[in-house]
Amino acid sequence: MLLFQAIARLLALAAAMQHAVLLRLRLARRGIALLLHPAEVDDFSHPAILRTTPNTDKGKHTMGQFITLTAQDGHKLSAWQTGPQDARVGMVVIQEIFGVNNHMRNMCEKFAAQGYAVIAPALFDRTTRGVELGYTADDVTAGRNLRGTLSDAEVMMDVDAAANALGSRKLGIVGYCFGGTVGWWGATRSNKFAAANGWYGGGVAGTRMERPGCPVQLHFGEKDTGIPLTDVEAIRAAQPGVEVFVYPGAQHGFGCDERGSFSAPDAALAHERTFAFFAKHLK
Repeated sequence: MLLFQAIARLLALAAAMQHAVLLRLRLARRGIALLLHPAEVDDFSHPAILRTTPNTDKGKHTMGQFITLTAQDGHKLSAWQTGPQDARVGMVVIQEIFGVNNHMRNMCEKFAAQGYAVIAPALFDRTTRGVELGYTADDVTAGRNLRGTLSDAEVMMDVDAAANALGSRKLGIVGYCFGGTVGWWGATRSNKFAAANGWYGGGVAGTRMERPGCPVQLHFGEKDTGIPLTDVEAIRAAQPGVEVFVYPGAQHGFGCDERGSFSAPDAALAHERTFAFFAKHLK
């Protein structure tokens, strides 16, 4: 059975990678630009970001379920929904390049436990549905290719669809890795959110001159080889009103307990700061 599951996983990864590459080629021939910022996605040249040991805590997603959202252009996408439905405040959680996988659902449950109604849109549904990758080198490659099939405009339509599904609540947005960049865009490219938070978003520096429409908090690892401290300082210089934290010694993905770069103390501190930030701005 384990051998069968391993083979099935490899076949799924290969299919996702092939689909993503072929789609990029087809769209490129049609002149459709796919706006991939290389630093948005994982720097897999650093082996510490990859999962090195099995994760024995798969989470208890007892409250959650997948639902269907409809974006402005009519696209239908799945999304993870959890948290108390009578919550006064809501949270949109944005995935890494690995889809709405176990780690992302666990992040959703953390916000649900804080009293938020939570939705995490499956951004890759536009090209490949049901993506749930792990953290091996093959997963990183597949995730990078899938990210490359999405335009920024499509991403933001799906983010706004998640926000709309949360109704008239006061909303926050939080994202990780690729999602950390999208969290920043939630402040600069959407009017749906009262506060935005991004963890190790590599594309923030490239769009740092955009004007946020709500308070923003950002988190970076000092030793993130994909986001040099010169990028972080450029963000600080361009956005003096944005709260920026750097975690000494931390690497990319330090908040994910399924990665080799996971740092429990830094993750705990970043969560504490994130929860306090949203509690302050989503009163």
